[in-house]
Amino acid sequence: MTETPVRPLIVRLAVPTVISNLISTLYNAADTFFVGQISTSASAAVGVALSLQAVIQAIGFFFGQGSGNNMSRQLGAHHEKTAEVLASTGFFTSFFLSIVIMIPSIIFLRPLSIFLGSSETILPYAMDYMFWILLAAPFMASSLVLNNQLRFEGNSFYSMIGLTTGGILNLFLDPLLIFVFDMGIAGAAIATAISQFVSFMILLILSQKIGTVKIRLSAFRPSMNIYSMIFNGGLPSLCRQSVTSVAMISLNNAALPFGDAAIAAMAIVNKIGNFTNSVLIGVGQGFQPVCGYNYGAGLNRRVRDSFWFCVRSMSVLLLLLAGVEYIWASPIVGFFRKGDPAVIEIGMIALRLRCFTLIFSSWITISNMLLQTTGRMWRASILGFARQGIILIPVVWLLPPIIGIWGIQIAQPLADLITFMMSVPMTMSVIRKMNEDVKREEARA
Repeated sequence: MTETPVRPLIVRLAVPTVISNLISTLYNAADTFFVGQISTSASAAVGVALSLQAVIQAIGFFFGQGSGNNMSRQLGAHHEKTAEVLASTGFFTSFFLSIVIMIPSIIFLRPLSIFLGSSETILPYAMDYMFWILLAAPFMASSLVLNNQLRFEGNSFYSMIGLTTGGILNLFLDPLLIFVFDMGIAGAAIATAISQFVSFMILLILSQKIGTVKIRLSAFRPSMNIYSMIFNGGLPSLCRQSVTSVAMISLNNAALPFGDAAIAAMAIVNKIGNFTNSVLIGVGQGFQPVCGYNYGAGLNRRVRDSFWFCVRSMSVLLLLLAGVEYIWASPIVGFFRKGDPAVIEIGMIALRLRCFTLIFSSWITISNMLLQTTGRMWRASILGFARQGIILIPVVWLLPPIIGIWGIQIAQPLADLITFMMSVPMTMSVIRKMNEDVKREEARA
C-alpha cells in the first residue's frame, strides 16, 4: 500500500470494486427490467422503494465507511487491535440497528409507502415489494459493512466475490419467481432478499477466513471513543445516502401530479445513472484505501498523485459515457419499459440533460472521498449534503410548479453543476496543503 506505484495499485484495487458495484447495481436494474414487463405502476413501485433501500444502504455505508476509513489508518500505523474493535463494533451495530428500523417499518408499511410517494395505483405494488426488502434489511446493511471493510484492508477482490455471486443469483431468480412461479412484483423482492442473504454469508465467511481484520463478538466494544471514530469516518457517507433517500422521496412526490409514467421514467433514469456512478464510485473506492494507508503513514505525495490520477482518468471516461448516453438515450430508457411512449419520452429528456454535467461527477466524487478519508469530516459532509440535499431537494419542489415536468428533469444536472462549483475551493485548499507538505519533505531529504 505504501510502496507500489499508485497508478497500478489503484487499478488493481479499483477493478474488482467496479465489478462489485456494477453487479450490485444489477440488483435493482434487474428488478426494474423484469418488473417493467408487468406494468408502468409496478415499475414505478420499484422507484418508490429506492428511497427505502437508500436508507438501508445509508446504515451500511455509515458503519462500513466509518469503521473502514479508520481501520485503514490504524493498519497503516500498525494498530491492529484497534482495527479489530472498529470492525466488530461497526458490523454488529449495523446489524442490530437495521432490525430496530425494520420492525416498525413493517408494522406501518401502508403509511410508509404513501409517504415515500406511492399513488393509489402504485401502492399495492410498493407494499408487496417493500415488505420483503425490509425483511432482508439487516443482511443488506451488514453486507455493505463487510464489503467496505474488506476493501479498506486492500482485499477488494474478495469483496467482489461476495457481491458478484449475489448479483448473478438475482438475475436468475427474478424471472423465475416473477413469471415461472407467477409471484409478480413480490417475486422480484424475494429474489433480491435471497440474493442479499447469500452475499452476506459469503462476505462474512471471506472476512473471517481471508480478511486481515476479523469480526469477533469479543471485540464488540461499543464506547464513545470507538463510535466517535466511526462517526467521524462515516458521517459523510451517511449524509450522502440519507439525503439521497430524502431526495428520492421528494422526487417521487413532486412527480405524482404528472402520473405514474413520470415516476417510472425518473426511476429508470436513476437506475441508468447508477450504472455510470458505480464505475466512478468503484474507482473512488479503489482510491480510498491507498489514500487512507498513505495519509496515515505521512506519505502526502502518494495521496496527492493518486487523487489526480483518479480525477483525470474518470473525467475522460465520463465524457465518453455521456456521449453514448446522449446519442442512445431513447433505446436505453425503452429497454427498461417497452410499450409506454410517455415513460420513454420523459426519461429520454431527463437522461440527455444529465449528460451535460456528468463529467463534473468525477471531481465531486473523488474530492468527497479525499476529504472523508483524510478526516475532513465536515467538509466531506457538506459536500455530500449539497448534491442531493441542499441543492436538489429545493430545486425539485420549486421548479415543477413554474416550468412543469422540466423542473424534475433538470433538477439533478443543475444540482451537479452547483455542487461542482462548491467543491473546487473546498478540495483545492487540501491539495495546496499537501503540496506544501511535499515540498517540506523534499527539502528535508
